[in-house]
Amino acid sequence: MPEADVWAPLADRFVREHYDSVRGRVRLHVIGTHLRAHLPPPPASLVDVGGGGGNLSIPLAAAGYQVTILDPSAAMLAQAAARLAAEETQVAGRVRLVQASAETARSALGADRFDGVLCHAVILYVADPRPFIAALADLAVPGGVVSVVAKNANCLAVRPALDGRWADALSAFDTDRQVNTLGLDTRADTVEQLSALLDESGVDPVAWYGVRLFSDWASSPELSADLLAVEAEASRRDPYRQISRLFHLIGIRRPPPPTG
Repeated sequence: MPEADVWAPLADRFVREHYDSVRGRVRLHVIGTHLRAHLPPPPASLVDVGGGGGNLSIPLAAAGYQVTILDPSAAMLAQAAARLAAEETQVAGRVRLVQASAETARSALGADRFDGVLCHAVILYVADPRPFIAALADLAVPGGVVSVVAKNANCLAVRPALDGRWADALSAFDTDRQVNTLGLDTRADTVEQLSALLDESGVDPVAWYGVRLFSDWASSPELSADLLAVEAEASRRDPYRQISRLFHLIGIRRPPPPTG
């Protein structure tokens, strides 16, 4: 019996609340800005693991990249298909939709390897990050970019504290778990932990950035060019990036060791 699609009842809400909201648009802007600085130029090949509705990767296809959106949820891929239907033919022609998870990607994609492997805010739903990171690394060509966005374990107490939920804030200091706004249990990581796992999997960490700080703390932020500029600046500076809600880690896949 096939596994239930846990995202089916959440797909539309996820796209609307996580990407059409101010926080979601800040997230896309900051991640996209830094990602483009590290990716090779188009028409390089990219795979967006857990890419859902393609909110980040379809604009990359519009910029000329060859994109594979990989997601285990048929409902999330339907969101991507609906968005592609509104794109120009040449943009939609650069995008392939594949129903698979990171762990089943190799069987779904065969021998395909990619110049860029994107996995943004997916690892927070994964119980064990080690095999997950290894599966991502396996999809990258030597010299390929591996881009991972995770929840920041160093600031889990901030949101409940700002909401006045003091008992929740106190318990957040000593856990890496938290229920998100969708009502789903999530797991947080640190830059050091994921950097070590990338290194174990043959990927050299080269840069990291914070994602969402001031817009995550404000109760009703308004989107503006100034807000985006402030968030982008905070994402690359200490101590601001250290206390951002998410972090964006970039690595480069090492060539395989010589044989013989």
